[in-house]
Amino acid sequence: MKILLATYWLIPHIGGVWTFMNQIRNRLERMGHEVDVLGNSPDYKSFHLYNKGISLDKKYLSPMLETKLNANLFPHLFEQPVIWQNEYDRYCMELSAAYFGLEQYDVIHTQDVISARALARVKPKGTPLVSHIHGSVATEMFSHFKLHPELGIHENSPAYNYFKAMEYYGASGTDLSITANHWQRDMLVSQFGVPAEKVAVFQYGLDTGPFWEKVAAGTDTVRPPGKKVIIFPARLVFIKGVHILIDALATLKQARSDWVCWIVGDGDQRAALEDQTRRLGLQQEVAFLGNRSDVPALLSQSDIFVHCCLQDNQPFSVMEAQMAGLPVLVSSAAGLPEMVEHGVTGMISPVGDPVTLFQQLRQLLEEDDFRTALGQQAQTWARSHWSLDLMIGRLLDVYRKVMETSGKV
Repeated sequence: MKILLATYWLIPHIGGVWTFMNQIRNRLERMGHEVDVLGNSPDYKSFHLYNKGISLDKKYLSPMLETKLNANLFPHLFEQPVIWQNEYDRYCMELSAAYFGLEQYDVIHTQDVISARALARVKPKGTPLVSHIHGSVATEMFSHFKLHPELGIHENSPAYNYFKAMEYYGASGTDLSITANHWQRDMLVSQFGVPAEKVAVFQYGLDTGPFWEKVAAGTDTVRPPGKKVIIFPARLVFIKGVHILIDALATLKQARSDWVCWIVGDGDQRAALEDQTRRLGLQQEVAFLGNRSDVPALLSQSDIFVHCCLQDNQPFSVMEAQMAGLPVLVSSAAGLPEMVEHGVTGMISPVGDPVTLFQQLRQLLEEDDFRTALGQQAQTWARSHWSLDLMIGRLLDVYRKVMETSGKV
């Protein structure tokens, strides 16, 4: 079977979508399948088949697009800049994919609604298209608009309607869309009108081999003697809620001093978060470790994992923390509550609530037996639940069914 894995997002990347794509590609190739990987280049200047080193620079597509899609012919594309920016890039993806040749694939598997919409429009009629929906582009854009009122984009604006339409057409224009949890499926159906029969649900899997290899390789970061380690690996962007953890830690410092916090990752909010840490007098307790390749080893050095995100789907960081045997503190955002059983494998706090998060951290620092039990129970659950073999088996069943329906087999 020849498969195209495609995403609108840049590749390679440190995020969960890239991890997911790599896991699928590696496992399918070991099983004898041929897999290509399509996405934006790291500088967003081209689309490329990453594994083949083939790319098409967007600058060669611009003259044609600007001629065909001008404001006189399509004024609605220029009502707000964000619409044109996204449409332009989606058309670049369509043209690039057509240039690379889609007729060679038995199945196309996209990883977001933008690439799903793009490839649905240019793929050969008989080629089946499956899409994994890892998050809500529309919801994230709506949050961005609310955070930046200076953009002048309100709920009745063309941009809102545009991203609602993108979510609908991206998820419903495939043979089947797959979500990792029921929260995502319910949102697609209830908020964006995607037909329920178009969406299947099954959880991600975790390739534990490379994970345990990295644990065994160790890290040069050593936990301070006499301190417990709180760890938060995430992109340092607003939606990850790192600022909420820092607020909770400021209160925790008044109650206990037997801890440090490692914040692992980088992003556009790093300077603001470091400034918040200084203002709250947490320079000695909070360390920003930047992007790291040894996160599994860092987890093995830690005692408590935190992921107080404002919105997330089914992050690999939570799966890895559970596999490492850590108690997991998550927010009630999106699909996170489906990953943790409160009081059994971890604890759940309301979104954006530093007070409850502080209370949970204090409890786990105070109650060693409870903290250890949560971690052990999380690890037992993770080993049985986050099976990559199970996920790949389900995915291959989906491939076969859509190929049979389309007449590919």
